[in-house]
Amino acid sequence: MKKETIRKQALKYHELPKPGKIEVVPTKKYASQRDLSLAYSPGVAEPCLEIEKNIDEVYRYTNKGNLVAVITNGTAVLGLGDIGPEASKPVMEGKGLLFKIFADIDVFDIEINANSVEDFINTVKNIAPTFGGINLEDIKAPEAFEIERRLKKELDIPVMHDDQHGTAIISSAALINAVEIANKELENISIVINGAGAAAISCTKLYKSLGVKATNIIMLDSKGVIRKDRDDLTIEKAEFATKKDIHSLEEAIEGADVFVGLSIADILTPEMLISMAANPIVFALANPNPEINYKLAIKTRKDIIMATGRSDHPNQVNNVLGFPFIFRGALDVRATKINEAMKMASVLALAKLAKEPVPEQVNIAYGETKLIFGKDYIIPKPFDPRLISTIPLAVAKAAVVSGVAKEPLDNWNKYEEKLYTRMGNDNKMLRMLFNRAKISPKRIVFAEADHLDVLKAAQIIFEEGIGIPILLGRKDIILELMKEIDFDADIEILDPKNDDQNDKLKEYAKIYWSQRQRKGVTLYASEKLMRERNYFASMMVNVGDADAMISGYSRAYPIVIKPVLETIGKFDGVNKIATTNIMLTNRGPLFISDTSININPTAKELANIAQMTNYTMKMFGIKPVIAMISYANFGSSKSPEAIKVREAVSYLHKISPETIVDGELQTDFALNSALLKKTFPFSKLAGKKVNALIFPNLDSANSNYKLLKELNNVETIGPIMLGMRKAVHILQLGASVEEIVNIAAVAVVDAQQKEKIKKQQKKS
Repeated sequence: MKKETIRKQALKYHELPKPGKIEVVPTKKYASQRDLSLAYSPGVAEPCLEIEKNIDEVYRYTNKGNLVAVITNGTAVLGLGDIGPEASKPVMEGKGLLFKIFADIDVFDIEINANSVEDFINTVKNIAPTFGGINLEDIKAPEAFEIERRLKKELDIPVMHDDQHGTAIISSAALINAVEIANKELENISIVINGAGAAAISCTKLYKSLGVKATNIIMLDSKGVIRKDRDDLTIEKAEFATKKDIHSLEEAIEGADVFVGLSIADILTPEMLISMAANPIVFALANPNPEINYKLAIKTRKDIIMATGRSDHPNQVNNVLGFPFIFRGALDVRATKINEAMKMASVLALAKLAKEPVPEQVNIAYGETKLIFGKDYIIPKPFDPRLISTIPLAVAKAAVVSGVAKEPLDNWNKYEEKLYTRMGNDNKMLRMLFNRAKISPKRIVFAEADHLDVLKAAQIIFEEGIGIPILLGRKDIILELMKEIDFDADIEILDPKNDDQNDKLKEYAKIYWSQRQRKGVTLYASEKLMRERNYFASMMVNVGDADAMISGYSRAYPIVIKPVLETIGKFDGVNKIATTNIMLTNRGPLFISDTSININPTAKELANIAQMTNYTMKMFGIKPVIAMISYANFGSSKSPEAIKVREAVSYLHKISPETIVDGELQTDFALNSALLKKTFPFSKLAGKKVNALIFPNLDSANSNYKLLKELNNVETIGPIMLGMRKAVHILQLGASVEEIVNIAAVAVVDAQQKEKIKKQQKKS
């Protein structure tokens, strides 16, 4: 993607539809006069008086206990330097977003005009009563060390400078595991640290806490090796000064077991890497470009164990694995600080988690058959759903044991369950979907690329590396629109009505005619049909000139589905196709079927829809828990509509007893697990969280899906076609750019899955 294009898109992203990335959302009712009188005057006086009597009651009656301040003066913004408080605000808002989506922590970002240590400290101390924790960010060294040290000492809430400790914690977990894989011992390894900023100092201190000997550490800054004979060292650097007669990185790296780079790109040469000890461990953490290119490094040393700060290589040292979950654990026990015991607990928990069996949805997200502890998997992935329950739990326990928890917990199992419930607020579904698509992008033909929103979506798909668009439509219009949106790329553009495509059109027409000649279709009629974009696009996918197809933006569903079914057809064993929509709700992803095709399916067809939904959910790495919906519960009605659902469930229990499915059920019972367990304890769904609803007809499914979408502003993915032989997905009329991008990513994953099945069939 061109730099200017990125610039425009980034500015637009931050400006529209409303400026910024975060907002304050009410958590209480406020519709009536009674609500407002409780929220403000006169009712608000009551909690105020309770807090006045006992200051700790502020945690009971306000959001202080789940509110973190992300504070900076903008003097050391990553990759940008000293840009000032106002210019740093977009970064702090972004940090706030990460806190929320990964650990359900609310954030106020605070940018202060304070360049002196005393001004900064006094400002934070004066506003600290508002917050349950303080996350310091992007403050230049050496001031950052003094600011954090003082605030930790003078405040009674958790304070952490993530720039220092985040990288230290994640890289320490990676180091523990890398050293084990290399068959070495922490106390015996020699480490070279290239970089001496806040992160490097904190990393090295934590490595020492793990058992690395100070005499085995060589640290370098921009002036070279930090030695005892230098007279320009800060107190922090002086701690790691060496007596060894070493003056350069080339000398320091020779025979070293570990290289940790927190510096600049391409400073570690292949020659230096070759000079390292056997099974070298290299953490090249400079961003966006590491100290040595990943491919070059693994080509140079086959025995290397390598980590970077990038998501497109194995072993990403990503601070998001740490700070949201560390603060989550600290807040939940009202810790007065984040101490060394809590940091070490998070290190050990991360290291241990990497050795445990990886959930299937994580394997799927990263396109792996099976992630296994080893050279290419030494730390957990950011999408791992276990992080929210594992890291905060370890941190909270450490806070209690070390005596800094003001509100110790007595039921850790209950706390772990509570942490799991926060997962719904972090909708990882889309990020996992895009990540998986990028692993093996597929060719997607956009059948209506001469519409601006479709073209915008294709541009995003191309620039994000999700797929390879093929643009179908009027070429003159497409080229004009591409110029308008600055979509400058070498993209295949096809126009079925243009004679330039005559050879391809005739080839497709002959294939279609051979398929349909006994159904009254002539060769002439076939050629005429192939000039229609949906027939042409379908045939592209059918013959393998494209891997997936997206259409339906400007045409009604029945018009689009007809050529798709005639040309591509259903998957083997599928009697009727269907659709499902994924609703990205605050309780997690919820699948709703069938939202687009079958008007009034029979009991057996309803069961097949459930089976196809079950299969699709597994494709996304989600364990299906399916409720078959009706207006009645378990035999309470004798109407044909309720009996149909009952028969479908009975059929499913018979042919697929391992599937977790039950009904007939009303929607509220299906979604309220406590109500279901209390009223119908015999149900296969009792005690489980339902994540799929199969409705008895198109009317109810489509209405409920659209009601959820519009009333609750729920983001959706779909409709996803179920049962097609190839990856074809049809949009809702007038779908938004985001919806088109989402379904295109689904199409890529669908194509990947179908390719995988085809290969398996060939082998067998």
